[in-house]
Amino acid sequence: NKSKKSTHFLSDWEEILMANHCEEAKKIRNFYKEHLLDNVVPFWMNSDLLDKENGGYITSVDRFGKSYNDDKSVWFQGRCLWTFSTLCERYGVREEWKKAAEIGKEFLEKYCFDSDGRMYFTVTKEGKPLRKRRYMFSESFFVVGMAQYGKTFGDNDALKKAEDCFELMMQIYKDPLSDPFKITPKSYSETRNERSAAVPMVLISSAELLRRCDPDRQDYYNDICKSITDDIMKYHYHPELKCSLENVLSVDGSHVDNPSGRTINPGHSCENAWFLMCQAIYNNDDKLLKNALSIFDFAFERGWDKGYGGMLYFVDLDNRPCEQLEWDMKLWWVHNEVLIASLMAYALTNDEKYWERFKLVHEYSFSHFADKEYSEWYGYLHRDGTVSHTQKGSLWKGPYHLPRCLMFCEELLDNIANNQKPRSLL
Repeated sequence: NKSKKSTHFLSDWEEILMANHCEEAKKIRNFYKEHLLDNVVPFWMNSDLLDKENGGYITSVDRFGKSYNDDKSVWFQGRCLWTFSTLCERYGVREEWKKAAEIGKEFLEKYCFDSDGRMYFTVTKEGKPLRKRRYMFSESFFVVGMAQYGKTFGDNDALKKAEDCFELMMQIYKDPLSDPFKITPKSYSETRNERSAAVPMVLISSAELLRRCDPDRQDYYNDICKSITDDIMKYHYHPELKCSLENVLSVDGSHVDNPSGRTINPGHSCENAWFLMCQAIYNNDDKLLKNALSIFDFAFERGWDKGYGGMLYFVDLDNRPCEQLEWDMKLWWVHNEVLIASLMAYALTNDEKYWERFKLVHEYSFSHFADKEYSEWYGYLHRDGTVSHTQKGSLWKGPYHLPRCLMFCEELLDNIANNQKPRSLL
């Protein structure tokens, strides 16, 4: 039977039939689950990730899982905590996963906060501070890790700490001068006051997860999600330019005609698109879904490398030179986000182009990033798809984007296989 595509994706969802790909989705679903549980997770559990002496996680491991840098990323203390807590929630509590979550939680609480309430960016293996940044991304990953831990294991104290940290993030977002971390600004806002898309992106994903983890306050967090969504649409989404911009002027969302102002980050746009799809699902909001799909479409059309395949890391709005030296590299996490967004878009619309997009990126990713000999994925490829860096982890890469992708894609493929409407994933 030929599937029907609805223009009212959410309200008329029951009219959508996905029989075309049910059997194929079942096979790929099983493949994703096996890749997660038999390949990716065992790689990290057998690696030097878990610091049994000092607690916390060492993510800088080589191709074989051996540490080459034992300094610790505070981002990844929260991200790994989320991963192990989510594994337990989805597949049942395994003692080794629970212990892995606990050592991250304890390390975060003991070592990763400064006296002003803000968090460090990197610490030594023992937990001594090395670097602190003005950005609140360390806080955002503390929020998602602690909230998920609280939800999985019934730890109300962990959830409360996540919620308190999120309140600080929102305070700083609304009033940057209230930031307890007093540091010379990155730029002179009196001359050029700009907004970064990464900030509302981590806020909406954190709020969506808190909405699920604390049902008693779901309306409160949903109102925050709506407010952040409005900011993304007001400032960063530019349908007239067919893109979502990373850096815009705070006054009206316009951009400066320079490389920074023209920067498009396809990976961020695709990730943000599925965050917004989750928000549209939760609120049955067709208009938001349509805009989220447009953000995804614009990012993919600009980011897909038609010459070599794979997603470019950065592109320029006007196809002028990018200043980022790594602009044409292919990064693992970008492809993870496209896989999630493609499946969610297909499950919601039954538009065949999203299934074909998923298959295209799936085939590229598993043929280029996946290490067939020693498991897990390489993180960085040259433009032609050859491996640039052989390590499996760093201060920027660890067990987060890939496990999240495999878990969420498994669920979405199950929705497609059983003709079920997807839920908000976060």
